[in-house]
This record gives sequence, C-alpha cells and structure tokens, in this order.
Amino acid sequence: MLANLMAWIDKRLPLTDAVNKHAGQYPAPKNFNFWYVFGVLASVVLVNQLLTGVWLTMSYEPSGEGAFASVEYIMRDVDYGWLLRYMHSTGASAFFVVVYMHMFRGMMYGSYQKPRELLWIFGMLIFLVLMAEAFMGYLLPWGNMSYWGAQVIISLFGAIPIIGDDLTLWIRGDYVISGATLNRFFALHVIAMPLVLVVLVFLHILALHEVGSNNPEGTDIKKPKGSVPLEEHSKFTFHEQYTKKYDIVDAIPFHPYYTVKDLVAIVIFLIIFSWVMFFNPEGGGYFMEAPNFEPANGLKTPEHIAPVWYFGPFYTILRVIPDKLLGAVGMFSAIIVLFLLPWFDRGTVKSIKFRCTAHTVNLAQFVICFIALGILGTLPSTPVYNLIGTIATFGYFGFFLALWVYSKNEKTKPVPERVSG
Repeated sequence: MLANLMAWIDKRLPLTDAVNKHAGQYPAPKNFNFWYVFGVLASVVLVNQLLTGVWLTMSYEPSGEGAFASVEYIMRDVDYGWLLRYMHSTGASAFFVVVYMHMFRGMMYGSYQKPRELLWIFGMLIFLVLMAEAFMGYLLPWGNMSYWGAQVIISLFGAIPIIGDDLTLWIRGDYVISGATLNRFFALHVIAMPLVLVVLVFLHILALHEVGSNNPEGTDIKKPKGSVPLEEHSKFTFHEQYTKKYDIVDAIPFHPYYTVKDLVAIVIFLIIFSWVMFFNPEGGGYFMEAPNFEPANGLKTPEHIAPVWYFGPFYTILRVIPDKLLGAVGMFSAIIVLFLLPWFDRGTVKSIKFRCTAHTVNLAQFVICFIALGILGTLPSTPVYNLIGTIATFGYFGFFLALWVYSKNEKTKPVPERVSG
C-alpha cells in the first residue's frame, strides 16, 4: 500500500526523484572532513529557531507596555516557557557559531571560486538576512540593553546625507524608539525575515547541488565523458543533464554515508547546546546581558552599551572610525567585501593545502583580527582597545587587498587529479 501511495504521488509530484537528487543519491566527494558538518548543523539550528519562535509568539505581546512583562510571563508561568525561551536565545548564538565556522571552511578550501560564485553569494545573503533577523529579535524582549542597542544602530542611518533623518524616522516608526518600533520589528522578525531566509536557504542548496560540492583538496569529481575507465565510474550522477557530459568519480551517495556521519555531529552538537542551555544560558553575559533583565528605560543608559557577541567585529570597526558616516561605511564595507571575495581571489587553486605560504599566513591573520574585533566589540571603549581595534581593522581589510595582489601569480603546489582518501 505504501509503495502504491508513493507511486501515485510521484506521478503527480516527483517527490522520490527530488529526495534522491538532493539527498539520498546525491553524489558527495568521499573525502569530506570535520569542517563539512557545519552546513547541516546550521539547518538544525534554523529548524530550532523557527519552531521555538512560533511557540514563543503564542504568549508574547508586541507592545511597549506589555513586551517585557510577557517575556517574564513566558519564563515564569507558561509550561516549559523558560525552556523555549532559552532554546531560542541560545539558538541565536549557536546559529552564528555554526555559520561563522561554515564561512571559514568555505574560505579555507576556496568554496567560493568558480563555478561556485553564486553559491557563495546566496550564502552571504543568508548571513546578511540572519544579521537583520537577529538584530530585530534582539529588541523584542524590550530589555534596557535591547532598547539602547537598537537606539545606537538605528541612529547610524541618520548619518546618511539627505535621506538619513527620514530613513531613521521610517525605520523607528516614531521620533524615538517606542512601541511602534517594537511592533514593526516583531512583524519583520516573525514573518518577513524568516520567509526570506527559508527561500535563500532553498536557493543555496539548489545552487550547491547544481555545481556540486567542493572538497578539502579542491579537486572536481566531475570528469569529461569517456575520460575515466568504465569500471571506475560511480553509478551516482549529479543531474540528468550531466550524464551526457561528465563521468562522476570519487563520489559516494550522501545517504547513508554522510547522513550517518552528520547524525553523529548533530548528537555531539546537541549535547553541547543542551549543556549551555541548561547550565549557562546567559553565556557569562555574552548571550544575555545583565541590563536586559531590566525593562527598557529611555532615561537610564546602561554603563556600557555593547552588541551581542556575534555583532562585535562589525561594531568595533564602526567604533574605531571617529566619523559617524565613515564608521557606518566601514562597518557595511566589512560585509560587502565578503560578498566580493570570489573576485578578490584571482587564483585557480582552491584548497589551502596547495596554496602558497603567504595565503596561509594571510588567512591566519584574518582569523586573528576577526576574533580580536569580536572581543573588543564587547568591551568598553578605551584608547588602548581602540588602537588594537584599528590595527585589527587594517588586518581585516588587508586580507582582501593582499589576496587580490598575490593570488594572480601565486606559486602553488601540484593539485592531484583524483580525490584521495
């Protein structure tokens, strides 16, 4: 009966074919390593955020008068409300952890290079929407740090010449941060941004499965038709159009090999996630700041206004540039250059394993500068911290400039024809 039902469905909707093409029979390189689990972990966290978010909205009141009290009601009186709230707040930080690791893996193995430029662009759009989603969600508890953090970020738009004041007023929906701001941020956070995010994730996966997955060696598992002995062909193909042009070699089906491997990674991740959620949900003040346990108060500024840790690198860049407009330009430029990474890198070798020593050093200093910027973003502004932040900012942007210079004539190691391992 089940087989008949699936056959009936497949005649009207190619469900089985879609599952095989994008999951079951999808040919993945056989040498994936630890760094390739963060994509599926991001999907797990996305599902967690969507489900817990839906349940939280059932008891949340998006108004200036009732928002903070409704969060307290969820924490104290709703059955397992505290659990849902901590799953959502911890999930926000977990989302950025896995996304940053996923992006680093792409930079390390050149997963942004031809023909995966569009795949990288979709990934960066996901990152951008995720930042907007997190920023809007950060205001919803209507705590004092949320209020003043939103005040600082929204005021940046006022630095834009000519349209800045009108744009700021439009974003706030009022002359100050108020219930109107909260209400529109709630609508965007709950409805608009998740829809855009899900669509972009879908397009990201489609783009990935169109060009195929990269691997730690950067070797293409698609070979010209007839160039590989028949006995070495994989019975798994990317898509029907590829079967006329390519032989697929050194690939294994995604299921069961990588579904089992990813399941192990998911279990380990959930253990760590649960430990943080149950024993340290505030993350030492990095996930949930102390001032956010006080209701929003426009007359009481927190001693130190700082963003959540995952906005820290970009906030530091904003802060170390004295001019408000130039600071905003610097902050947004730090995101834009990530979009343009496929064109900054003019090399042909993908994996860091076969690139020159200068590239390894350049990527290492980029990671150090990014971490330093993130730490400084959560600390008070002092002359010493600002000096370190300025140096780290130059290192951050210097990565892209140096990459553009040396990648053109880079001396690389020989890249193997076939995937090993």
